[in-house]
Amino acid sequence: MRCALPLRRAARAGFSLVEVLVTLLIVGAIMVAITQILEAARISRDTIHNIQETQLAGPAIMDLIERDLRALVLYDRPSNELLRVVDRVAVGLDADSLDFVATTDSVVPTEIGYRWVRCDVNEVGYRLRPSPDDDFLELYRREGFGVDEEPFEGGAFTFLHDRVKHFDIKVFTEDGPDADPLDAWNEVGEEEGLPLRLQIELTLELAPRIAREQLVIAPIDKRTVVYRRIVRLPQHLIDSLELTPVPVVPLLTPPDQVAGPDSSGG
Repeated sequence: MRCALPLRRAARAGFSLVEVLVTLLIVGAIMVAITQILEAARISRDTIHNIQETQLAGPAIMDLIERDLRALVLYDRPSNELLRVVDRVAVGLDADSLDFVATTDSVVPTEIGYRWVRCDVNEVGYRLRPSPDDDFLELYRREGFGVDEEPFEGGAFTFLHDRVKHFDIKVFTEDGPDADPLDAWNEVGEEEGLPLRLQIELTLELAPRIAREQLVIAPIDKRTVVYRRIVRLPQHLIDSLELTPVPVVPLLTPPDQVAGPDSSGG
């Protein structure tokens, strides 16, 4: 009679709890590192995008203002209605305004008689208003179709930028480093003629989300871009002030009053 031998269990291959925890820890560290790299890449991408957008918007706005100023109109205009610069402040920020008449083609078409038309001579201006959401200013370009009796009022407004921190205009009537700037020009209709040059300063800030993400690594002065442009009015405009042509309806002599060559009998 054979003796019954105890059955041995077959050995099973597997991982211990410590090995599983170490593996999970390594995988978690790799995932955290990948997430940080992707987040840093996204922030860098958005930062570069916003900086480029701001750097493109600032010069574009300055170029637009200078183009309009160089097209300023003097013909048949009163000497005290050629240019107006008003010194304004909104929500504690400089928000100067600029108005004049220019030969710049209309940007905003106007509907007249079922047709959308543009004009070659328009009222042009630049105005700012407080932003409804943040402590910023919104910059608009004002354009009035043609010229009416109030060239510095009315018109259609085109949005330019919504994160303006500073818009200041200085007016100079003399050349040289010692020339004293004026904060306003023809604000109450007293000044006549044109200044020699204008200094325009515009400060823009980056988008709010990027500004918040950079708050730890970048102070507030690193998140703003300041643009300064000196616009000297064309010399022919300054010279034309001495002799401004005025349109006059000519007086025509009736034919029966015109003396012919033989009317005197000679």
